Amino acid sequence: MAPSRTKLPNTFLGGFATAAFQIEGAIDEGGRGKSIWDDFARDPTRIDDGKNADVATDSYHRFKQDIALLKSYGANSYRFSLSWPRIIPLGGRNDPVNEAGIKFYSHFIDELLANGITPFVTLYHWDLPQALHDRYGGWLNKEEISLDFEHYARICFQHFGDRVQNWLTLNEPWCVAAHGYGYAKFAPGRSSDRKKSPDPANPSAVHPLLRTGGNSRTEPWIVGHSLILSHARAVKVYREEFQARQKGLIAITLNGDWYMPWDNSPENAPTAQIALDFHIGWFADPIYLGRYPTSMKEQLGSRLPTFTYEELALVKGSSDFYGMNTYTTVLTKAGGTDEQQGKTLYTFTRPDGTQLGTQAQCGWLQAYAPGFKSLLKYVWARYKKPIYVTENGFAVMKENELPIEQAIHDTDRVDYFANNLQALLEAVDEGVAINSYFAWSLLDNFEWADGYVTRFGVTYTNYDTMERTPKDSARFLAKWYKQNNPSPRDSMKEKAHLYDEKSLQRRHKELDAREAAIAKKEVQLKIRELDLLELSLKLREEKLEWREHIVEQLEAALSTPPANASPAPTAASSPVDSLKSELPYFPNTTSSEP
Repeated sequence: MAPSRTKLPNTFLGGFATAAFQIEGAIDEGGRGKSIWDDFARDPTRIDDGKNADVATDSYHRFKQDIALLKSYGANSYRFSLSWPRIIPLGGRNDPVNEAGIKFYSHFIDELLANGITPFVTLYHWDLPQALHDRYGGWLNKEEISLDFEHYARICFQHFGDRVQNWLTLNEPWCVAAHGYGYAKFAPGRSSDRKKSPDPANPSAVHPLLRTGGNSRTEPWIVGHSLILSHARAVKVYREEFQARQKGLIAITLNGDWYMPWDNSPENAPTAQIALDFHIGWFADPIYLGRYPTSMKEQLGSRLPTFTYEELALVKGSSDFYGMNTYTTVLTKAGGTDEQQGKTLYTFTRPDGTQLGTQAQCGWLQAYAPGFKSLLKYVWARYKKPIYVTENGFAVMKENELPIEQAIHDTDRVDYFANNLQALLEAVDEGVAINSYFAWSLLDNFEWADGYVTRFGVTYTNYDTMERTPKDSARFLAKWYKQNNPSPRDSMKEKAHLYDEKSLQRRHKELDAREAAIAKKEVQLKIRELDLLELSLKLREEKLEWREHIVEQLEAALSTPPANASPAPTAASSPVDSLKSELPYFPNTTSSEP
């Protein structure tokens, strides 16, 4: 491999990515609560090979071994997710926090740092606590879930933020909404298809939002809206309570591939942008531009939720960078009926009958590096935020059927990484700001609805023995990272430039001064408030004393017996009139003025 001439930033992060549910196992250990994926994965009709993630790759017990692999592969960063039910077993803001879960992740982060690896943390990678789904409908309930996610995020910032400076709120919200509530392919398995998503046997025993098996026409859009607002609330908490002192960044990561029209005919030419809108724009446009895409509004009408002014103010700008999960390129045609795809048809077959690229094990994935470059340029031009590639990878066709001696020579995966990384460097040369590349995945693992049939890892996992064996792709990436990742010295130099000691001290002094000024004003306002309260009390006392005096005088006047021998009193000598004359709100009857 020839050394690259492209200069990546000294803060560039190169490494690998995983997710808690796919690798940890130990679902009943360490105080962890149940997630919506636990029982879903135990249903053999939901998973292609009928297997579950109860053990997965056993990384809960073998994380030091995994970190040793990361170090040997030259990674300077590792993207992983926290398990919400491992930290808060029942999930809610009033539910207890699991100290064993906090301790596990704290030790994990410390082990990464001890090996010179920067933690890059995802708060939510699809494992919603089952208790929240049962309690109020989970992501279907915008008001409740956003508050509980905000609380969960705050707990994570409090316990790990002193060592974590890179945060992702949500992983691939499109998959959560579309696959979980539109196709029933992912947990919680809701849709309009009653074969896949039957109604509950006893509807009155469940939350009102769960009394049917789902509605593919409405629920994906409701869930997507809840996800956006939950992300924004977590970001608000981080920015207001933690970012100034923890000096980190926070964003969302979105799945989205590149789409090209099958041909330039009038009916097909617009379909690529519509596909981009329904996959990327659904979430990126509100977060970065402050609106839903026009094509979505036109197709969905009133089924697409709207933002209040307050919600939009919360959402717009709620991401410090653009997190990108991308794998492939697709050709689009008009004439589709699937709303999750914007009613566009997808294909890899060109008009001349040739395929776009090398076919992967997954039917939805072919290798096509030019599309990766085009997507990088599109996102940079449209959203104008630095791009962090948080997932990119390839599953070799029928790799699971090969003996390990052959499977580790994963030529198609090596070619995929080589071509995509060259495309990345070309995009950087053309002005695109790219700050990370995380290969998916560190090791073969539980691939959601595919089970263990599909292997994305650069490390071969023997699921019987849990032995890890590096593939050729791991060696390729190790060489690439060695050549392109910044040295620790360069990285520290860049961080020193961004956060030099004097600058930090100055900012702390500025904040201290602002805090003191605010405190002084608060005291002054409190004193004024007390003065006004004292004056109000004094006036009230004087008023009561005056009223008491009047009442006493009236009682005395009315109780005086009339003197028979005395002449009748004149108006001027009447005791009552005399008292009246003392009051400003009684007219003076003796006055000669009109």
